[in-house]
Amino acid sequence: MNTSRQKGAVAVTATQDETAKVRSSWMLAGLIAVGLAVASAVPVFAQDRPETFADLAEQVSPSVVNITTSTVVAGRTGPQGVVPEGSPFEDFFNDFGGGGDQPRRSSALGSGFVISADGFIVTNNHVIEGADEIEIEFFPGEGQPSELLPAELIGTDPNTDIALLKVEYDTPLQFVEFGDSDGEGARVGDWVMAMGNPLGQGFSVSAGIVSARNRSLQGTYDDYIQTDAAINRGNSGGPLFNMDGDVIGVNTAILSPNGGSIGIGFAMSSAVVTNVVDQLEEFGETRRGWLGVRIQDVTVDMVDAIDGLAEARGAMVTDVPPGPAEDAGLEAGDIILTFDGVEIEDTRELVQIVGNSPVGKDVPVEVLRAGDMIDVTVTLGRRETAEAAAFPEDGAEAEPETTNMLGMTLSELTPEMAEAMGITGDAGLVIVEVEEGSEAAEKGLVSGDLITEAGQQKIATIADFEARVEEAQEGGRKSLLLLVRRDGAPRFVALGLE
Repeated sequence: MNTSRQKGAVAVTATQDETAKVRSSWMLAGLIAVGLAVASAVPVFAQDRPETFADLAEQVSPSVVNITTSTVVAGRTGPQGVVPEGSPFEDFFNDFGGGGDQPRRSSALGSGFVISADGFIVTNNHVIEGADEIEIEFFPGEGQPSELLPAELIGTDPNTDIALLKVEYDTPLQFVEFGDSDGEGARVGDWVMAMGNPLGQGFSVSAGIVSARNRSLQGTYDDYIQTDAAINRGNSGGPLFNMDGDVIGVNTAILSPNGGSIGIGFAMSSAVVTNVVDQLEEFGETRRGWLGVRIQDVTVDMVDAIDGLAEARGAMVTDVPPGPAEDAGLEAGDIILTFDGVEIEDTRELVQIVGNSPVGKDVPVEVLRAGDMIDVTVTLGRRETAEAAAFPEDGAEAEPETTNMLGMTLSELTPEMAEAMGITGDAGLVIVEVEEGSEAAEKGLVSGDLITEAGQQKIATIADFEARVEEAQEGGRKSLLLLVRRDGAPRFVALGLE
């Protein structure tokens, strides 16, 4: 019985083991199946990590350049740091312009890349801004210029921080081409490679991915590619390559609390850069289209209050000064929904599309006005020459009109001037300056006095004052009676007209 029971027990144990083996085999088969399914799915959703960037770096490096600029800086005449005589830091301090007030030459470093065999080079505007001399150093290699080449500045665009340079060389230069920053090879998650001259260390390569697209920092035409490829000071103006060796961005800025790369870098997209470069090469400047309106975004809470608008999109016109939009019949309150056949989502998109449009182009625009759709055609002006006059900068006032009469320099009173000069009282003309030896000076008039009446009539403008002078002269009077206020206290002063 014991043996039988033991054998039975053994038999039961053996059966459990076999069952466990079967279950294990099922589980293993299931895991293998899942593993195969996962393995087959991965290439569909992710880009293979390149084994090396060496081939790409070797292919494009001859077209990447280091840029050295120099500028004459005026000597400092104000308080300066002092290093005790004989200090071990004395030579260092003097070498770097810490002492003396003589003009000195300051140098800066940056990066760039060649875009044509005849020597056109793209970089950032801030790399060469204010430079007296610009020199280009090429990647060392066979057929490359071994000496520093002087560069000519062709043109700049501060709005996108792009500059175009030109060097002359006896033989064609190796160059790179721009790629499609909105297409394949520039998607979020795609591999990219940055090249340049970080921290003045010479030619250097870093790699990463496209972290984000369509970033806007501060500019009107911003369209930045964000990347975690290391970008540091000195990388500015260098190229951001996709894996095909095409330039999809110009490395421009980093977000950093310490001045070094923390994996948040920004490259201006090639979609923006190519248009700017073409204009700089052709004209030496940018010539952007100009619609001539002030606009604001349509917000969600505005939709219910606007007849005919189903969603928060488009650009609402808030002001129409004299210009292309006014000539075309656009009005404040219109909502621009399409421009040149493109549906407009917000003001940023409209500004970019208008800016990239040719000056003088006739553009169809579809607007929503009081619930009705209206089609207009706008002939675009040029932003660079028209915008400043039509829309002064926020907070900026037009220069007040001035005149020199009766021994005084007079200016129309503005709120800013009144605040700065401590003037209180009615509108009038401010005495800005009194001519030495004049009758006005003899009668005690001084800068800051406010003339509120002339010929016993109120005045507020230069035209008012000139009219009172002319009336007095035509009436045969030899003097003009002025009401002058100083610190709010009035007094009459008569000034001769001869």
